[in-house]
Amino acid sequence: MSMTILVAGATGKTGQHLVRGLLAQGHEPTALVRESSDTSALPEGVALRHGDLADLQPGICDGMQAVVFAAGSGGSTGPEMTDKVDRDGAIRLIDLARGAGVERFVMLSSVGADQSDPQGKLAHYLKAKHDADAHLQGSGLTYAILRPVALTDEGRGEDVILGAEVDKSAKASRADVAHVLAEAATSGRYDGTAQDMQSA
Repeated sequence: MSMTILVAGATGKTGQHLVRGLLAQGHEPTALVRESSDTSALPEGVALRHGDLADLQPGICDGMQAVVFAAGSGGSTGPEMTDKVDRDGAIRLIDLARGAGVERFVMLSSVGADQSDPQGKLAHYLKAKHDADAHLQGSGLTYAILRPVALTDEGRGEDVILGAEVDKSAKASRADVAHVLAEAATSGRYDGTAQDMQSA
């Protein structure tokens, strides 16, 4: 059955894989993009809905059956933008999705985001992701949270590993991550779970 799915972060590397996969499966992905976003890499058939994760307006999730948050502030931005996008933007999108009656919300998070007080050079980023994940888990929405290890640009692998068996020093291809995100959004297989992921 075809689903209407809003994808935040659709112009990113993982997001592009995701919308292509959703289209190939017969779904109707809509890319949440800023007015200034370069949408030239998005495939034909992807609808656009304009909105800024740093300032989302009501109605952005209207008509959607599922929402996937695959956005990120990027590695070159500072803590302020990390908070605006990865934490506050995600939380706002969750709240708008709940208000719009969205059936399922899928969060692309990060390995280590399960810690409430992360340490190390990625501590600020992981805390932002942790807070967004926790908000989703307490939102009342049907949810799935995927926490991949370090991302690569390699293609689809033979399989993926999920959960407690994941080697946190391993790698996950963006193509594999997108495949699992699409499955989570459309199948319900991962409803109510938050799990680490790597490519096999």
